[in-house]
Amino acid sequence: MNQRTFIATTAAALLTGLLATQSMTANAQAKEKCYGIAAAGQNDCANASGSHSCSGQSKVSMSADEWKYVAKGECKNMKGMTADDKMMMKKDDMMKK
Repeated sequence: MNQRTFIATTAAALLTGLLATQSMTANAQAKEKCYGIAAAGQNDCANASGSHSCSGQSKVSMSADEWKYVAKGECKNMKGMTADDKMMMKKDDMMKK
């Protein structure tokens, strides 16, 4: 392989990686975790209480510990709680004690 081919191949690989990373970042920013809306077996990942660590393992529908990714801003429309909502509830509970 000559030097020009090597440089061109390396540049193309770096550009492809950069574009893929930007796409994933934009996709992650457009979504948020929404707790309390997942049907049984339809959660996206580990639950908040730590009783399981994989998607699709929820046993109960609409559990406050189970979450799904939704479009940012849609969680409240679905009557769910965002991570910020859950933190506010914990703070409120601690202040009542």
